[in-house]
Amino acid sequence: MKEYIAKLIQAALTSLQQAGTLPADLEVQPQVDATRDKAHGDFASNIALVLAKPARRNPRELAQALVAALPTDEQVIKVEIAGPGFINFYLSQASTSAIVAKVLSEGESFGRSQAGAGNKVQVEFVSANPTGPLHVGHGRGAAYGATIANLLAAVGYDVQREYYVNDAGRQMNILAASVWLRYLALCGESFDFPSNGYKGDYVLAYAEELKSSVGEAYRHPASTVFAGIPADEPAGGDKEEHIDALIERCRELLGEDGYSQVFDLGLNRILDDIRDDLAGFGVNYDEWFSERSLTADVERAIEKLQQNGHIYQQEGALWFRSTAFGDDKDRVVKRDNGQTTYFASDIAYHLNKFERGFDTVINVWGADHHGYIPRVKAALTAMGLDADKLLVRLVQFAILYRGSERVQMSTRSGSFVTLRELREEVGNDAARFFYVSRKADQHMDFDLDLAKSESKDNPVYYIQYAHARICTLVGKLEQAWQQERGLANLELLEQDAERDLMQKLARYPETLHNAAVNHEPHQLAHYLRELAGDFHTYYNAHRMLLDDLNLRDARLALALAVRQVLANGLALLGVSAPESM
Repeated sequence: MKEYIAKLIQAALTSLQQAGTLPADLEVQPQVDATRDKAHGDFASNIALVLAKPARRNPRELAQALVAALPTDEQVIKVEIAGPGFINFYLSQASTSAIVAKVLSEGESFGRSQAGAGNKVQVEFVSANPTGPLHVGHGRGAAYGATIANLLAAVGYDVQREYYVNDAGRQMNILAASVWLRYLALCGESFDFPSNGYKGDYVLAYAEELKSSVGEAYRHPASTVFAGIPADEPAGGDKEEHIDALIERCRELLGEDGYSQVFDLGLNRILDDIRDDLAGFGVNYDEWFSERSLTADVERAIEKLQQNGHIYQQEGALWFRSTAFGDDKDRVVKRDNGQTTYFASDIAYHLNKFERGFDTVINVWGADHHGYIPRVKAALTAMGLDADKLLVRLVQFAILYRGSERVQMSTRSGSFVTLRELREEVGNDAARFFYVSRKADQHMDFDLDLAKSESKDNPVYYIQYAHARICTLVGKLEQAWQQERGLANLELLEQDAERDLMQKLARYPETLHNAAVNHEPHQLAHYLRELAGDFHTYYNAHRMLLDDLNLRDARLALALAVRQVLANGLALLGVSAPESM
């Protein structure tokens, strides 16, 4: 209806321009918004205020001219001018109630559109290093990424969901060394576990599996393993040098085949766990992209940068001149030992993405990656690509509280709450909803007690209860409901609460569109909370199961339209719509 009114205003503008009342070269898109106070009508426009200066007209006089030029329309029963020149529109009952039939007719497709048709979008999210189970911090990125992918698909975009598997590099080598050292301990070797190793119970489980598979074939005396290894941090040494030396010793003693077996065991078990955990959370991917598959792409990306004159050599290393593109310092892409850096892999990965033909690439990163954005965009520009096609959405980690106590999380130490534990405690629905109920880049405290409560203060419970309440209402019918009778008597819905509900239903498509294109699922979450609240207020104040079947079925039609929109919105958020609670 907002678009409909905007077209009426545009027709009035065109009429005034043709009459010479307004300059012919004025171009403006009429802005129409729903009013907050129904005493001011259903919709309002500030078009007269916007045009007053360029048209050199008094805004109120211009508003009067626009109102006089508006085409007559049966859906608009009154138009008034308010204040300095706002134009308020009052709609007919038939116009307002038409949304009920539209919702019931379109069902699950109501609100969806083809606004993004022809645009191919990739959403890459979570992509946590496969060095341990997902924790509650990763859960927010998972819920956010999955939801914006759902939203974009709902408005017509061709969406590809991708997980970038960091299965190469130092962290994975630390995991492999950690598994092997735990294996040695199981074999009876005694030593101090490195302070920079992975200490979680899952590492011990992988070590037990390794021992069950190879027996003591990979056992070496601790004296041999630690001979000549730099001291660890607790002994006054450098923990980084200590673990790096142990990694090399692990490679040396196990040989390439043995080391690969240990490496792959840790990688595959954690990946299996991550896949299972995310699938259980309702998060699925079209592609699990391996960093190890980028070997050729890395060299090609570096060569492309060299050809474009953006690589220089210093002290045996190759540097990307990223400062030329706004970065705060230049970045190493290949070390003096010939090894390429993690950043070089990231450059190659983004080159690969763009070569796959996506119109837009959306990366969902943790907020601590803020400084990484300019260097990646710099590399894209340096390779001759359009860096504006890369959109990075930052997600603040959720902080979990048990009572008033904050739970510390560290993958390395193993002292963390996993996403699976959170799901088991509060359920998928509460987790998915709570994670997207605030803007992704805002700090979030996850209140476990609230997430588990059955009260109106718990937004997901409140919304689901509205859906279940309507289902229960239908189940109580003594005489069959007739949709045709309900739709034929919508003019009987004269209460303010009924009109408010119908207007709220009409705003769903716009809310969905805005949430999708702005990548802000919290807009939809807030809308659903408001719609549920409006319905609960209406239900508590008005009888639904009346003897007057015409009014009863009209109210049921409205209630079922509310149920449909609640179900549609919850599905996009990855939350269930229960029929009973």
